[in-house]
Order: sequence, then C-alpha cells, then structure tokens
Amino acid sequence: MIAQKDKVVSLSYTLRRADSVDKEIVEEVGADRPLTFLFGHGNLLPKFEANIDGLKVGDKFAFELACEDAYGKTQAEALVELPKSIFEIDGALDEEMLQVGNAIPMMDGNGNRLTGIVLEVSEENVKMDFNHPMAGADLSFSGEVVDIREATEDELKHGHIHQTGGCGCGSEGGGCGSGDCGDGCGEGEKSSCGSGCGCN
Repeated sequence: MIAQKDKVVSLSYTLRRADSVDKEIVEEVGADRPLTFLFGHGNLLPKFEANIDGLKVGDKFAFELACEDAYGKTQAEALVELPKSIFEIDGALDEEMLQVGNAIPMMDGNGNRLTGIVLEVSEENVKMDFNHPMAGADLSFSGEVVDIREATEDELKHGHIHQTGGCGCGSEGGGCGSGDCGDGCGEGEKSSCGSGCGCN
C-alpha cells in the first residue's frame, strides 16, 4: 500500500527551520505518537503531501518547503491593534492573559478560529500578530512513513481521521494535536489542527 488520496497515513518526522543558521528544531514527532492524517483532503499543506505521495511504510523522506509553499510570508495586515475592552470577562480585564508573547485563541467576524500573539499592551489597545507562527520561514522535514491503512467510510465522509485523543496529528501543546476531531464530528467538518507539522 502507498501514500495516496483516501489513505490514512502515519509519519514520524523532525521539523526544522531551514532558514536558520543552526537549522533549529521546531518539532519532533516520534513513531510512538505519529502524525496521522487522511491523505488528499486538504488537512496538510499541498506541497507537504506532494513530497510523500507514493511512499510506502518504512520509506524515509527529507525535503524543504520555501515559505511560499508553507505558511506564506509575514503579512503586515495580520498585525492588528485591538481595544482592550474586548479582552474583558464579566466587565473585568484579564491582565494575566495580556502578557507580551502570550498566544490567545480568538475568532474573527466570520467565526473562523485564529490565534494571536500579544506584541504590545498600551493604555487602551493591544497590538497582536495573527500571522501563522511559521509565516516567513522556510521549513525542512525529515522522517519516515510509519503506517498506511484504508480510511473508513466515516473518515472519507468527514474528510479527516477519527480516533481517540484529538485529530491524530502527532504532538500535543502547540503542534498539530490541538484540535479535537474525535467522535463528535458534524457532517463535512474538517480537522482543526493548528500550527506546525504541515497542517493547514
């Protein structure tokens, strides 16, 4: 069996910043908790999938993605000043939350989830960066195909894998394991995997 559309593929990998001097490691996902995804359903970056297309279990891979093929260049319009009042809960401002460097999950006017990094806090406003954490970075992936299986009918219908403990995208805490796409999937729902590991 090979990695191709409609197969469930599991990978172990190391993600590095290809554009840093020491090729800094961003994320490592071992074979004991692999990145597992439904191939060809838009859950990973298209160029990431293109580089593992046709591989078999046990095959190793190593490739780089330029930022244009990963999370894009840093966008100036993603740097936004917001009024402090929107961070009030029951009329009180959560000062602990508004610390420079904190990542705050938010929602835009269309109901899309995004995460903003606090850059600056002034008397009335909060400056936030809504660029993807890996925006502007060239990425280097190396790893191995751990498993490939047939997708279930439900997985094909929903467009992502079903398994206990999230959407199956590898690591927890800041990696791709941040979404919960387990048993309560609505029809047509996509994986809500977050940053890193080639997830959209």
